Amino acid sequence: MNSKLVVVVDYGMGNLRSVAKAAEHVAPDHCHIQISHDAHEIAEADAVIFPGQGAAKACMAAIAEHNLTTALHQAANEKPFLGICMGLQVLMTHSHENNGVDCLNVIKGQVSRFDTSGLSEFKIPHMGWNQIHQQDGHPMWHGIPQDSRFYFVHSYFVVPDNSDLILGSTDYAHQTFASCVAQNQLFAIQAHPEKSAQAGLQLLKNFMNWQPKSA
Repeated sequence: MNSKLVVVVDYGMGNLRSVAKAAEHVAPDHCHIQISHDAHEIAEADAVIFPGQGAAKACMAAIAEHNLTTALHQAANEKPFLGICMGLQVLMTHSHENNGVDCLNVIKGQVSRFDTSGLSEFKIPHMGWNQIHQQDGHPMWHGIPQDSRFYFVHSYFVVPDNSDLILGSTDYAHQTFASCVAQNQLFAIQAHPEKSAQAGLQLLKNFMNWQPKSA
């Protein structure tokens, strides 16, 4: 079997070491995990993991500073691509965070803040374990029981223009939000699979073995 290069994108805003370590733990022998901020290495990768933490404005600035905008667009449209947490949100068209930030526009839609008005029992950020309700039998859900619990840390959530792209949803503060979206060979999740025990490791394992038809 040919060797497979999986690049974890380093733009200074992600929990890179734990993501890479978790990916290495579940990767088949033919997969090589590499952390990189080099656009050429991202272009050469067979698959890309795009993690992220922090605020949208800072993430977009870091992406631009590392000259990764074009490389991320190409990777998200041409090869298996996994977005994690802020790595999901900045794929959208626009975020309402930081008084409004234009994002990568890979997935048409917005990023909105939780409304907890009058709901003092619900804290922002949404932090801790919560269920993801799977919307269909996508290969990335293989071996993960329905309504499995994943670990979240976020104050904003994505609202794709096309609701058919939503492959997982989660309830918080009397709202149901999109916690997973997929578009062709792209899959992105609001939760942190690297912090989500067995379900998260299974998701990463599924990504390592995923061979989307469009990729």
